Amino acid sequence: MRRFLNDANSVLALLTLGFLLGIPQFTSAQNFQVLHNFTNGGDGGTPPYTLAKDAAGRFFGTAATGGANNNGIIFRFAQAGGSWTLLPIYNFSDNDGSPGWGLTIAPDGSIFSNASYASVLGGPCGTALMIRPPATVPRSVLSPWQETVLRTYVKREDGCPTGNLVRDTAGNLYGVTQSGGPNGWGSVFELSPSGSGWTENILYAFQGQADGGAPYPGLIMDSAGNLYGTASAKGANNQGVVFELTPSGGGWSQHVLYTFQGGNDGGQPVAGLIFDNSGNLYGATTSWGSGGGGTVFKLAPSGGSWTFSVLASLTGSDGPVASLTMDAGGNLYGTTFMDDSYGYGSVFKLSASGGGWTYTDLHDFTGGTDGGYPGGGVVLDASGNLFGTAVLGGANGFGVIYEITP
Repeated sequence: MRRFLNDANSVLALLTLGFLLGIPQFTSAQNFQVLHNFTNGGDGGTPPYTLAKDAAGRFFGTAATGGANNNGIIFRFAQAGGSWTLLPIYNFSDNDGSPGWGLTIAPDGSIFSNASYASVLGGPCGTALMIRPPATVPRSVLSPWQETVLRTYVKREDGCPTGNLVRDTAGNLYGVTQSGGPNGWGSVFELSPSGSGWTENILYAFQGQADGGAPYPGLIMDSAGNLYGTASAKGANNQGVVFELTPSGGGWSQHVLYTFQGGNDGGQPVAGLIFDNSGNLYGATTSWGSGGGGTVFKLAPSGGSWTFSVLASLTGSDGPVASLTMDAGGNLYGTTFMDDSYGYGSVFKLSASGGGWTYTDLHDFTGGTDGGYPGGGVVLDASGNLFGTAVLGGANGFGVIYEITP
């Protein structure tokens, strides 16, 4: 599904079809509101991924179309004086690709992201970018941010990039490629500052066997520097795996923590992972499960191994494609890309209750004025309100930024 999202022409084609078929209009519920309607002009259009939040509480995101070069933008979205303002801070061009993934914000305000473009005969298929705020002081809100290309991905060497980059305390970046690489099943890589440039090191190349293949989302890192992620394909049952990479003897070792069976446990984990404060992992699958619409699962460390449990089985046929979010009370929030009442996705909540988990449907998208197809997850503000994006619909048909107050 994310492949579809990353193809701007396909998104626009779907958008046009939806309006020709008469997408229903949405009557706003009390706890849901649209904060911004994209126009596909200077503010971009079809926002494909989860928002990022900086230390000041401002949101940053990507739009896959529109902008000054009609190739997408990076934007800042902030509230001032009771109103929300979207400010484009970077316009993509044909040279650096098109934004299809999320953003990682460093403590100094620098932004890191992957961009993609079509690969020709195994050649270049994306870039890793650093976008820095203008150096002038005082900084004008209209001053352009500065771009540095850290890496141009080559399909046959490292593969084509997907998901977010994760940054360690030393400033190294880690990420995954879904296709290509040494064995054709993607890779895990490190980008390290080196003199005036950046050096790439392939930490692990998937073999497409029991180790899994085609990792889709970004990685997460624990306090010891171990990396965790999901591979959406292969594994012993051809349903994907959850894996860990640990530094070992000057290299890295891959360990499969769980192999999906494609039954009640779910299958094809496209969404990424999150940690809780106790070191438990949480994630989701896009398919299978007892309801057919994927599962939400937990992996708990136990005596050197990991114990797998299903927290919820979702109905339909297309489960979450983006990582979950956890609030201070331990509640989980997520999105489904399709399914639910209108087939345009939903936002849901899972709350621990009586030894189990209670599912609450917070919003079903109609594909109309409320938007449709939330390609990303949700982000919480300091008050516990949820913020996210949908790739189509809204007043202009090019997607929305929304808020839900639980």
